[in-house]
Amino acid sequence: MPPEESHRVEVHIDKLAADRGLTLTELADRVGITLANLSVLKNGRARAIRFSTLTALCDALQCRPGDLFTVRDPA
Repeated sequence: MPPEESHRVEVHIDKLAADRGLTLTELADRVGITLANLSVLKNGRARAIRFSTLTALCDALQCRPGDLFTVRDPA
């Protein structure tokens, strides 16, 4: 298996949840995923995200996908 490529995607789930007064446990429950899977996503270790999960995150956080993610400029 080839080494995992690094990426420049930053995930803003922590900030959005905090701004809305939600704990990560509450957010995971509202989205319908485990806290472990939410942690993998929020820490940028996920390899992919399902559109259904993305939609549920946006619904729970009352945001758009672009609010959840940004891409850093190359170094």
